[in-house]
Amino acid sequence: MLGIQEAATLLGVTMRTLRFYEDKGLIAPQRAGTTRIYSKREIGRMQLILRGKRLGFSIREIKEFLDLYDVDPEHLEQVRALRARIRERIADLRKQKLAIEQTLDELLSIERQASARLEGSPVRPVHD
Repeated sequence: MLGIQEAATLLGVTMRTLRFYEDKGLIAPQRAGTTRIYSKREIGRMQLILRGKRLGFSIREIKEFLDLYDVDPEHLEQVRALRARIRERIADLRKQKLAIEQTLDELLSIERQASARLEGSPVRPVHD
C-alpha cells in the first residue's frame, strides 16, 4: 500500500498523471479520508496503462483491455483482443515506417542535389 507520492515515484510519473487515469476510470485507488492509497493491483494496472501508452494504444483501447481483464478470469478474451489490436498496430507502424523511409529517401536526394549545386558541380539525378 502506497500513497500517491510514493506510487508516482515508483512508476516514474507525476501525481497529476495518477489522478488523470483515476478520473478516466482506469484505476481506482482506495481512500483513507482524502488520501489515495495504491495497492499492488493499482500499481500493476498503472504499469499496464503506461506500457499501452508507450506502444501507441489509446486510452479507450487500454480501458477495454483492462475491463476484459476484470471480467475474464482466464484472461482469454483479453489476450484475443490484445492480439488483434497488436496486429493492427504492427500493420499501422509498418505503413508509417515505409512512408518515413520514402520521405527520407526523397529528402536525401534533394539534399544531395542542393549540395551539388552549391559546390558548382552538375546535379546528377539519383535512381533507385
